[in-house]
Amino acid sequence: MPTNKKYIDLFAGCGGLSLGLHNAGIQGLFAIEKNSDAFKTLQHNLIEKKKHFDWPAWLPQTNHDINDVLQKYESSLKALRGTISIVAGGPPCQGFSMAGRRNETDLRNDLVNSYIKFVDCVQPDLIFFENVKGFTMEFKKNKEKGIAYSSLVTKRLKDLGYFVKGKLVDFGEFGVPQKRTRFILVGMKNNIVNASQEKIESFFTQLEDNSFSFLKEKGISKTTNLEEALSDLLRAHGTEPSPDTPSFQAGIYGDKESSYQKLMRKNIRRTIPDSHRYAKHFTETSNRFQIILDLSANRRNFDLSQQIKDIYSLKKHTIIPLCSQSKSPTITTLPDDYIHYKEPRILTVREYARIQSFPDWYEFKGKYTTGGKLRVKEVPRYTQVGNAIPPLFAEQAGVILKKILIDA
Repeated sequence: MPTNKKYIDLFAGCGGLSLGLHNAGIQGLFAIEKNSDAFKTLQHNLIEKKKHFDWPAWLPQTNHDINDVLQKYESSLKALRGTISIVAGGPPCQGFSMAGRRNETDLRNDLVNSYIKFVDCVQPDLIFFENVKGFTMEFKKNKEKGIAYSSLVTKRLKDLGYFVKGKLVDFGEFGVPQKRTRFILVGMKNNIVNASQEKIESFFTQLEDNSFSFLKEKGISKTTNLEEALSDLLRAHGTEPSPDTPSFQAGIYGDKESSYQKLMRKNIRRTIPDSHRYAKHFTETSNRFQIILDLSANRRNFDLSQQIKDIYSLKKHTIIPLCSQSKSPTITTLPDDYIHYKEPRILTVREYARIQSFPDWYEFKGKYTTGGKLRVKEVPRYTQVGNAIPPLFAEQAGVILKKILIDA
């Protein structure tokens, strides 16, 4: 099969999956992302810096809603048939997420149908689909009671003529310093020469078998912990006014103390990391964080006990003091959910990005927070990072997808 075909990234967010596929040597055609801030980040890093996408003239180079694209450009999408290697990405997951209230009626769940319609329009050789662990769980009110959405999607893709295989994968097993289990589904069009169910099922076996040598070549370990990921970003290393918001303090780099830090900082010359602005905590808040860190010295990476919450009148649902010697638990889009493993503060956007395996050259655009009453609900840069697919895992997946394409 020709290897010069391109992929399309749906629900692309800030570009974590696209960055991984780029690093795996797979060329992008275009990406669809509704959120303007997330698209600005993708555009800055992968379109302007890396010239990664061969963007078609018929599609404006801006943020788009997938349903608008399907409606306005259906004929152009169908004209792509036979030229697309992969349709990648996964619809927004909030309605399926185990971290919040799982809601079958969440309108975002219907974007799964948009994804399938897009696949039907373009008919790529391969499908790479990602969603939260909750996507595999049953909804009690489902019209087909007792069947998870993952099973329904699998059936519909099979009906479109794809061999498919889905599996839960922990990104922490692939060198990412975070325990983050996601549902991954891959599919291959069954009219391709040498296509078979066995070939597509081998994706997960190859992914696991290749991981050790892949990480060794990168010079990093599968077991990278939080301290190894973040210790060069401590506030104790010193601060300077934040380049993009001078009224805040930003951290400066400390010495590289791990192979993971060396990889993340490759070719970085500046002294202040991008998006490494510290929150302005009240003294009372910092003192409370320090007490929590002290009290939870032997119980890290778990939500605070109700007893401690009651003692300090903490109403917040989730407060997790992090552990330096372990991988991070799955990070959410709310930085107030976590306390830094060593310093009495929340994490910075850059620290979030490190946990998600974004290299330090990757710069994030948009507001840090929205301010006002929505400050704790809408945190654009944190949201972008928290929702992303870790590029380190995406690159490993891309290597295997590329191999399947070449072998077909």
